[in-house]
Amino acid sequence: MESAGAGGREVMAAAGVLFPDGAGRVLVVRLPYDRKHPVAIPGGGWEPADRSPRETALREIREELGFTPRLGPLAGVDWALLRDGDRPIVVYLYWAEPLTSEQVAAFRPDAAEVGGWTWLTTEQAGHALPPRLSRRMTACLRAPREAGPLELEDSRPVGHTLGWLPADGPVPAYAGLAAAPGLTPSTEERPEPPMDRDTYYATRPRIRAKARALFTDDAGRVLLVRLRPWDGPRGRVPYWTLPGGGVEADREMPRAAARREIREELGWEAEPGPLLALDWQPGAAADPEADPATGRDTAVLVYVFDGGTVTERMLGSIVLPEAELVEWRLCAPAEARALLTGPSWDRTAAALAARERPGGPVELVRGRAVEPDSPRE
Repeated sequence: MESAGAGGREVMAAAGVLFPDGAGRVLVVRLPYDRKHPVAIPGGGWEPADRSPRETALREIREELGFTPRLGPLAGVDWALLRDGDRPIVVYLYWAEPLTSEQVAAFRPDAAEVGGWTWLTTEQAGHALPPRLSRRMTACLRAPREAGPLELEDSRPVGHTLGWLPADGPVPAYAGLAAAPGLTPSTEERPEPPMDRDTYYATRPRIRAKARALFTDDAGRVLLVRLRPWDGPRGRVPYWTLPGGGVEADREMPRAAARREIREELGWEAEPGPLLALDWQPGAAADPEADPATGRDTAVLVYVFDGGTVTERMLGSIVLPEAELVEWRLCAPAEARALLTGPSWDRTAAALAARERPGGPVELVRGRAVEPDSPRE
């Protein structure tokens, strides 16, 4: 269900880059300010001016290592419900083109961000990286490329990824720097962290996330629902959308949110199918077309799951929540396109197309597919 408020829905976002070499190793860096978990994959946190996670990844590599990489496809997306005072976070991991020795020699790292780098095998990286990051990275390295992008929750395979990897494989014993030859810091190097953890989490920007479901009938018509008018820029006109709504980021994963929203909006107990699309909608700081008055003050990430084919019996059992929804309708593609906003239709069309191909979800920005190796979408 939609809501004007964002309480409990905010989630941090980050992007990392997997740089392979010709020997099958991956590039890792040492974080001089992190004494607990000093080994990491290049990358960092999303900023409101970033138009997408891909832009976050490019910016972070420029800032950390001093060059602009050529990014390949999205390797995977991981939603983590962090505990022990941490905050929930969604992480995009991208493949990059293998680096040449000349490119590595041209690194100009920011000493405050990167205290060194080295190449590690999958096994070495599994031991050097902290457990959640280790699982996330290992999943991407061990699954075949055609399986991507992988869908992960708390760095464990879910959805279509379970067809390629076990649900809960063994976690390598954490060894940190001891498993990363060449990254041992100097005995004189004792940098202070830029800020304590509580301050860091309090100052990081947040996005919001939504989980929607694509249901169709035997004729290929799409199930849409219309929200009840509310006070606001779009509240006075019919507003149609796929069933679904906000993810309660502090307590549930996107799949759980989709399951809950289907139950609340349609009255069905249904398990979401494969993740079809990940649509990043930039906020006002990154996109002049974003309207803060409609809730686009920050970026919004939309998960679109396959709801499958509906039956006459299912349609006859729909119970709409009167406080939220006015009506439902099965729409042929032309009618759905006329009822939905431009980005919503583009997202729906991309999700319909994703049903027909193997692999994971399609990466979108404002409903449009992202091309790999592009410095900007």
